Amino acid sequence: MGYPKLLLVIITNWMVLQCTAQIDAYHYQSQKKVVSQNGAVVCAHPLASKAGSNILKQGGNAIDAAIATQLALAVVYPGAGNIGGGGFMVAHLKNGQNITIDFREMAPSKASRDMYLDSAGNPLMQLSQDGHLACGVPGTIAGLFAAMKYAKLPFKTLIQPAIDFAEKGFAITAHQANDLNGLKKEFLQLNLAPTAFTKNKQWKAGDTLIQKDLANTLKRIRDNGAKDFYEGETAKLIAAEMEKGKGIISMADLKNYTAKERAPLEFDYKGCHIVTMPLPSSGGIIMEQVLKMISDKNIAALKFQTPASVQLLTEAERRAFADRAEFLGDADFVKVPVATLISDKYITARMKDYVPGKAGSSTTTKAGTIKESEETTHLSILDKEGNAVSVTTTLNGGYGSRTVVTGAGFILNNQMDDFSVKPGVPNMYGAIGAEANAIAPGKRMLSSMSPTIVLKNNKPYLVVGTPGGTTIPTSVIQTIINIVDFGMSPMDAVNKPKFHHQWLPDEINVEEDFNATTITGLEAMGYKVTKRGQIGRTEIIMITTKGTIKTITAVGDKRGDDDAEGN
Repeated sequence: MGYPKLLLVIITNWMVLQCTAQIDAYHYQSQKKVVSQNGAVVCAHPLASKAGSNILKQGGNAIDAAIATQLALAVVYPGAGNIGGGGFMVAHLKNGQNITIDFREMAPSKASRDMYLDSAGNPLMQLSQDGHLACGVPGTIAGLFAAMKYAKLPFKTLIQPAIDFAEKGFAITAHQANDLNGLKKEFLQLNLAPTAFTKNKQWKAGDTLIQKDLANTLKRIRDNGAKDFYEGETAKLIAAEMEKGKGIISMADLKNYTAKERAPLEFDYKGCHIVTMPLPSSGGIIMEQVLKMISDKNIAALKFQTPASVQLLTEAERRAFADRAEFLGDADFVKVPVATLISDKYITARMKDYVPGKAGSSTTTKAGTIKESEETTHLSILDKEGNAVSVTTTLNGGYGSRTVVTGAGFILNNQMDDFSVKPGVPNMYGAIGAEANAIAPGKRMLSSMSPTIVLKNNKPYLVVGTPGGTTIPTSVIQTIINIVDFGMSPMDAVNKPKFHHQWLPDEINVEEDFNATTITGLEAMGYKVTKRGQIGRTEIIMITTKGTIKTITAVGDKRGDDDAEGN
């Protein structure tokens, strides 16, 4: 080995050590807001956002930081962070290019339209939600490697924080201790071998979670790339787990998986240019429909969360979700009339029967007439060069299928439930689907994930997204409106109470701290209003410029352990 090559190895290894040297995995706390000038990372767990921030400090760009943050989340946030699931990436690059990467899970080759129905045609929802048969072919690792062509640093540098967190352990939070205690029975029932997620005693905040099998899997991926996961030792472990647990993912399914770059869904709203995810995400189309439906109604004049402004958004959401149920699915498999759904003529027609002050009805409001997917996690990142990345990734339900690949240490998704198990039957998030989202081999299930970047003058203004199942697009919409229309700070835009309507069930869901006077006003209009738990956990970065000074404000949602880090 010549001296230049040896020097490169020494420098690279030093960078790898520096990446985690500053992170204390046993003593940390969430930082909800940070203001910086060079860059920011905000995600669901402090250790993951610190890992991503360290990558920026080492000279990595926003893509590098996104990859490192995702991998770290797979270790320190196992309820949704993953290598056994999938997701979407939306990015705005410093050269002005907008890209999306679809690494959504796919149905295995042995999947069939009626696979979750009994002999009488009744849905067996436990099979689509629990255990081995609920798993789609994972896409996360393929997505990470598809993003590498836009990265600057070596993959081994980006994956090292995750390896260290898995191998050496980290202190779990109180939220995580409660989750693991509550799911102990399911982890024991749904797994064929002991997992890292159960122990004899109750978990408590500060306990160390060590995941040796996962560390070894990450090392194999570090050394052998995506090929290990889809064709190598890890693939063999997945296939063996499926065979033992009567799942249907095969070695061929893994080998045939591909992540896809797709053209972003882009549209304008009140001086902003919004870049978001196309199908198989329903979120982008819902966002465009809703924002276009309200764009001529001057929601700012109606004021924040008055009965009038909530009603306007509710009726727009009702119509968009009715269309979702009828028309949306994987556009690689079914013809979806996207151009019509987002056209001005169609949007205008959909709102013709909107009556201010009077509740609409999902019995009478159906999908429009056309002739021709709560446990997820989000990360938002900006670097000093102007690259912005918005990534939402998921296992679907909390801790996915609760099935851990024996010997590989990671949890598999239960994403098959995001298909229409049976037309008209709601999934775990209450979403109704039709034939467009029926199960078919190799098909990607419809999602609600809505990673989004908002541009002004072709420069990043907002980087935003959230988990929350079908509440994802409505939460992102509210966050954007809170800033663009109501002039809120990022902190208020994220943390103010959220509400949600999705056509069926025909009710407005509100958080516990939602304004009581507004609820009374909505009920007087004829709406059913139901209080529920927290809606989403929004991560946002806002970029403002005054003269030559750029200010980056990153905010992590108050609703979880979310954390913002700045450079």
